[in-house]
Amino acid sequence: MRRTFVLTAVLGLAAGLLAGTPGALAAQPVEKGPAVSLAADTYTWKNARIDGGGFVPGIVFNRSEKNLAYARTDIGGAYRWQEASKSWTPLLDSVGWDRWGHTGVVSLASDSVAPSKVYAAVGTYTNSWDPGNGAVLRSSDRGATWLKADLPFKLGGNMPGRGMGERLAVDPHRNSVLYLGAPSGKGLWRSTDSGASWSQVTSFPNVGNYVQDPSDTSGYASDNQGIAWVTFDESSSTGTDATKTIYVGVADKDNAVYRSTDAGVTWSRLAGQPTGYLAHKGVLDAVNGYLYLAYSDKGGPYDGGKGRLWRYTTATGAWTDISPVAEADTYYGFSGLTVDRQKPGTVMATAYSSWWPDTQIFRSTDSGGTWTKAWDYTSYPNRSNRYTMDVSSSPWLTWGANPSPPEQTPKLGWMTEALEIDPFNSARMMYGTGATIYGTENLGQWDSGGQFTIRPMVQGLEETAVNDLAAPPSGGARLLSALGDIGGFRHTDLTKVPSMMFTSPNFTSTTSLDFAESDPGIVVRAGNLDSGPHVAFSTDNGANWFAGTDPSGVSGGGTVAAASDGSRFVWSPEGAGVHHATGFGTSWSASSGIPAGAIVESDRSDPKTFYGFKSGKFYVSSDGGATFTASAATGLPSGDSVRFKALPGTKGDVWLAGGASDGAYGLWHSTDSGATFTKLSNVEQADTIGFGKAATGASYQTLYTSAKIGGVRGIFRSTDKGATWTRINDEAHQWGWTGAAITGDPRVYGRVYVSTNGRGVIYGDSSDAGGGEGGGGTDPTPTGACAVTYKITNQWSGGFQADVQLANTGTSAWAGWSLGWSFADGQSVTQAWNAEHTQSGAAVTTKNVSWNANVAAGSSVGFGFTGSWSGANTKPTAFKLGDQSCSVT
Repeated sequence: MRRTFVLTAVLGLAAGLLAGTPGALAAQPVEKGPAVSLAADTYTWKNARIDGGGFVPGIVFNRSEKNLAYARTDIGGAYRWQEASKSWTPLLDSVGWDRWGHTGVVSLASDSVAPSKVYAAVGTYTNSWDPGNGAVLRSSDRGATWLKADLPFKLGGNMPGRGMGERLAVDPHRNSVLYLGAPSGKGLWRSTDSGASWSQVTSFPNVGNYVQDPSDTSGYASDNQGIAWVTFDESSSTGTDATKTIYVGVADKDNAVYRSTDAGVTWSRLAGQPTGYLAHKGVLDAVNGYLYLAYSDKGGPYDGGKGRLWRYTTATGAWTDISPVAEADTYYGFSGLTVDRQKPGTVMATAYSSWWPDTQIFRSTDSGGTWTKAWDYTSYPNRSNRYTMDVSSSPWLTWGANPSPPEQTPKLGWMTEALEIDPFNSARMMYGTGATIYGTENLGQWDSGGQFTIRPMVQGLEETAVNDLAAPPSGGARLLSALGDIGGFRHTDLTKVPSMMFTSPNFTSTTSLDFAESDPGIVVRAGNLDSGPHVAFSTDNGANWFAGTDPSGVSGGGTVAAASDGSRFVWSPEGAGVHHATGFGTSWSASSGIPAGAIVESDRSDPKTFYGFKSGKFYVSSDGGATFTASAATGLPSGDSVRFKALPGTKGDVWLAGGASDGAYGLWHSTDSGATFTKLSNVEQADTIGFGKAATGASYQTLYTSAKIGGVRGIFRSTDKGATWTRINDEAHQWGWTGAAITGDPRVYGRVYVSTNGRGVIYGDSSDAGGGEGGGGTDPTPTGACAVTYKITNQWSGGFQADVQLANTGTSAWAGWSLGWSFADGQSVTQAWNAEHTQSGAAVTTKNVSWNANVAAGSSVGFGFTGSWSGANTKPTAFKLGDQSCSVT
């Protein structure tokens, strides 16, 4: 689906991106920044597994090498299929910040003459949202490395019409020749040197004229969708002669298909062609001499109300309407289109815009003479499916839905513009949807009367856009994510796909989330929903949710913050001003002294202190969000491309990142609740800030940022409060734009979670153990006297909540602590906060987390937990700090 990050963030980047037309069109190596020392540390980067999560508009199989296939995404790069692991490998993670638009892939081409060569036409938007021009990337090692040829125009991997294609094609005989269909009236382009340079085919007569919405002043829906696809007739030439016959699809309802019979020298409109529709695809069966065309009345990928399938006989020029249903019975367009290269009379097509009750897939084994469907009605609303669906590897694809017939869950799909039968294996088919790649490896069952099995074939392809991230210090959730289009997830294991996205309610996009620092079981999220509430709460660490209520006028999620103890919340939704509430948002009151649209966050120590930022001003509330006062701090970024966070465990310790290159831009630190800020002189630009577990021996939590430091853009870490920084990513791991969110892991030193705009949640682990799990790398062994207060604060049938206060009653400070006790009645700790916990039988051991390891003499530390009980719930009477007993108060 279409995902865009906040426009203010895009504009904030504009001055740092490529502008204007390059002076030459010759290929250049992808730029690399100045070297930055990685010190002694190296990182391993992986995705927190979601599997899919976005629109896959194109799948391309190589025609000469078995099992070589590629997939393109609209904003998340390109991927290569790995047959051994049945997974996808990302190919464009090297795209950097300054060329973020090159993560949008409008077309792919795999060279059948030299299968190690692959090409990608890249660029995300043709309007002002992407200030950079497009490019054609070329690789001779299957996408492991790339060279780039800049183009003098933009490409639109995330523009309307992006499911049409493929717009980029390699001549199957003279593979040094490529063609590219351009949008925006830029015409047809050709390369004769394997993609190193490009020139316009001036003899091509039609640049296209179809726009989705001429009245759109943003330029997004009003752009001319241009040249849609290029298809070679390999039977028209032999050897290394340039292919003579070439078909080109144009976004023009009256003149949709053109042909050249002299290797691209001259072109003419195909006579007798149907009109009134756009040709989304043109697929040639050279064996039987048929060009198949899938037509829709719209450009897609969302729209399309009517459609047809046509077959053009290349030898005679005859046109045949082979549509599987009458025109009057279509309420969708056709787009996905493929032929079985092993059995060329077999053709398949999709009703890509059939949203309800489901998409439809059609199959013919007689070149379109007759068709069968993936599903039929028996007696409405009941359906009979030729397939079964197994989504056990990505169970969230059910959306937690329980629809009424004829809808089913999981759906067969939607936005199904990519459809391919493996050219070497008639039993294997893959197709893209708005959320995943589905496929089957027993497609033959379709024709034999059995049921074929459809499964996600998407592992390794991660395509979510990340708006916010949170890593609680305790509880089952290692990571909570706020995502575009599919809401977000609670990861208890980063290597496994969560069973479900956030539900009750299902936001279309989650814009912000937060947890109570001292009670991480309490979580809040805000998001977008066409109809329904825009805020939701959890009391079990994000496992289950319930909806809050909206103040009047709310139109979008905005930002939301939880008090450090979960007692209250402050919410800055779209469409309404900043509001505050005690409890779980059943009644909101307007906050005063802070403008609408402000970004809000909470102090992580004082439950009544909240912060806000808007248009260069920092705001502070000390009464739980009821009233805010503007800080006197000056010199902060004037715009709203800002992210800020308060440090856990210390009142008033605030870090603020953001800005734009035409004004204040960098990283600021406050230790007085925002009354004053100090700009870090060693950070040129910064867009995110996050905290993680402190390094061994460090007195301050680790800082992480997506920033420009020392002239280099990257992901940076500081273990000394920002005095020095280490770049922890490298040129191969950049992921385009990473400016939405970042957080360290409070439980694992060195681990960082990075947001991307289309490559999902990336996490990195350090080769430097520097702290490990637990409190400080080794079991803490404090000495001196101690006292414990154990209080059951709530109890219900089968469960209870308890708070523990551990006091240092000795004369020496602790640099870490470990407290143990045994339960008398079989109780079990289910979740703890502000402490790590383990349990063996009746024995429980709790340890400090990174930020509460140090306990001065005469001070105390607190933590809490929930547990289960049966029969009795007797309080423990003996506690040990390491090997010594504590008094019980």
